Amino acid sequence: MEPAGQGLLADTMTDVPVDVGGAACDPTSPPLPEGLTEAEAEELKNELCKVEDEISTLRQVLAAKERHAWDLKKKLGQTPLNQLKQNFSKGLHDVQMSNAYVSATSTLEEWNEKVSNSEAYKKTQETLSQAGQKTSAALSTVGTAITRKLGDMRNSPTFKSFEDRVGSLKSKVVGVKENGADGLQSPTGSGEKSPQDNAPF
Repeated sequence: MEPAGQGLLADTMTDVPVDVGGAACDPTSPPLPEGLTEAEAEELKNELCKVEDEISTLRQVLAAKERHAWDLKKKLGQTPLNQLKQNFSKGLHDVQMSNAYVSATSTLEEWNEKVSNSEAYKKTQETLSQAGQKTSAALSTVGTAITRKLGDMRNSPTFKSFEDRVGSLKSKVVGVKENGADGLQSPTGSGEKSPQDNAPF
């Protein structure tokens, strides 16, 4: 019977590059430090070579495992974008469930309640409310005054004279079109004085 996971590595380990021998296994090494015998140095070098070989092997195994995991995810239809979304959602959920977030939220809620119930907040809110009402009343008064002034202006003799002239000009232009005439008639008619000559302004 095969040990668990051995079959997975046998297939994928063939294309992983192998790093044979590290810098510590190099026979041309620097001189020995003081207080270290040649035998001790040789033993340490051998141990370092073994550790570096193990590190290399572990890197190869990790690369093979990562490639195998990628293949499995690909077969399951998990795209990098979906993984990013899942990671973001999980990270956000973890943050929201963290002690720091929960305590900060409760602290802010307490501050909000204290501020909302404070006298300064109530006075400020009342002042702003009154200012809003006064501003609304002032704007309403201004609007009423402007409406009244426009009404007065419309009833003024100057405006009435202007309105009469525009009305007579319109009736002359529209009258020409209704009669089917090709050209436009002179707005002053024949021999009449131009309305501009009689203008009060």
